[in-house]
Amino acid sequence: MPAPHPPEFRRRAVDLARQPGASVAKVAKELGISESGLRRWMAQDDVDTGRKEGLSSNEREELVKLRRENRRLEMELEITKRAAALFAKENVLPK
Repeated sequence: MPAPHPPEFRRRAVDLARQPGASVAKVAKELGISESGLRRWMAQDDVDTGRKEGLSSNEREELVKLRRENRRLEMELEITKRAAALFAKENVLPK
């Protein structure tokens, strides 16, 4: 996977592609990026600026963070359940 481009580069690429008379294919070729990548950046910019509906970049980052935290908490809960079950078995007194 190629290294991500800095936000300033993406912003400038989107601005260049949106200039009158510019084609996405030509701008992408000149910048050495894929046409589909540039189109994705343009679509995300539309969402971020409110021109289209969808998750903004900030909302997307927050969602990733929350999902990661949720996975961690679920793992901790599973470990706690297993430990509790193990300790419960060990503390059973014979009759």
